[in-house]
Amino acid sequence: MVLNNSILITGASGFIGGALCDQLSKKYQIKAQVRRGTVKVSSENIELVIGDLSKSFNWNKALDGIEVVVHCAARVHVLNDASSDPLADFRGVNTFGTLSLAAQAATSGVKHFIYLSSISVNGVDSGDSTFTVNSEPNPLTPYAISKYEAELGLWRISRETGMNITIIRPPLVYGAGAPGNFGVLIKLIKLGVPLPFKSVDNNRRSYVSLINLIDLIGLCIDSEKSFNKIFLVSDGEDLSTAELIRKVGVHLKKRTKLFSMNSNLIQMVGYFFGHEALVNRLLSNLQVDITKTYSDLGWRPKLSFDEGLRSALDLK
Repeated sequence: MVLNNSILITGASGFIGGALCDQLSKKYQIKAQVRRGTVKVSSENIELVIGDLSKSFNWNKALDGIEVVVHCAARVHVLNDASSDPLADFRGVNTFGTLSLAAQAATSGVKHFIYLSSISVNGVDSGDSTFTVNSEPNPLTPYAISKYEAELGLWRISRETGMNITIIRPPLVYGAGAPGNFGVLIKLIKLGVPLPFKSVDNNRRSYVSLINLIDLIGLCIDSEKSFNKIFLVSDGEDLSTAELIRKVGVHLKKRTKLFSMNSNLIQMVGYFFGHEALVNRLLSNLQVDITKTYSDLGWRPKLSFDEGLRSALDLK
């Protein structure tokens, strides 16, 4: 709940942070953190704040008058990362940078810190079960480890200072202009590239539209019921990879060219073309249970998967 109508959103030049600023500026005064000052703002209710997520950055000016922080900024997966120590690089931003911001926020009198984490904290494959908020964390990648360590540090800061924490762990977020794996898949389907996933019709994966994620974040801002809890989020519909590709093709009015290939061979091809992570995700299961999000907040997805997909593809 925001009493003074002012929110700090980090990562405002990113896919999620930018859309969040646009939506919340209709209701709140927004301070939008970006790394450089070339970002155009869409509303007079948005004030740009230039800053970075280094451990040493001073957030005092940005936090002045702020009661709620929505922390979207992060170092995300880097294709063909040439770092000699990826975990150290991810920790520098996602763990130490986050905790420095949170500690300064608590000192500045921020009441509520909303952290956009990742379902990868739970793991990369839910197997035959479904991830819940009570599932044992199993972060396997440097990115996921850094996000989980930030979560642990946030709970410590909350205990020591009384600042309320909300953690949201989304699966793959899709929407108009989505970067990363979803954007790659859409591009391949638009180009009519034959895809070897015809037989991948028994796996199940959860997705969340950008619109649904922003809707949940908005509810967390407005409701004290979100304080000091972890929420999983999705569209509430789980699809196989073959179903996903066919749905995209239907909405784009493009005939999808699906064929079958042995999964081991698919992984080899994905590795060869630099899309190993995308292929592994398309072959595996990753289901999230949003029952607790329903029960604690009364939240329901604003859009169905098909509605979200139409919005993501910018179809009227």
